[in-house]
Amino acid sequence: MISLEVNGEQRELDVEPDMPLLWVLRDELGLTGTKFGCGIAACGACTVQVDGQAMRSCVTPVSMVEGQSVRTIEALSESAEKLSAIQEAWITHQVPQCGYCQSGMLMAASALLAENPDPSDADIDAAMTNVCRCGTYGRVRAAIHDAAKAQG
Repeated sequence: MISLEVNGEQRELDVEPDMPLLWVLRDELGLTGTKFGCGIAACGACTVQVDGQAMRSCVTPVSMVEGQSVRTIEALSESAEKLSAIQEAWITHQVPQCGYCQSGMLMAASALLAENPDPSDADIDAAMTNVCRCGTYGRVRAAIHDAAKAQG
């Protein structure tokens, strides 16, 4: 049995310890907002937060996060009625095009803002290593700056 907290709820899971966290979230817990992209931790579509840090879940064995707190895109906003500052900024700047990578992008951006509430362009570039095939990186940067101001 693997024990971890997912989106504020303690979970006990009867899964193999080397099962990737991504598949635990999607297949065992039904949290399908976290996406499979490349399977080698390069694209970031699978990004979640583990104890507040952005982490690629496709290559992370669930045993590696045992006893820790995992947060997925489903828990990014406080409620269904109120979006987080980063989600609001994403909409304002029309960041998503196809939208596939966006859950991972949002989780990486919110982890960045939690650690650095006023990031520079260089900070954003260093932290946002997610790949967006639609190429909305300029919009991502603008949205992060706006979210930082809104949270400020």
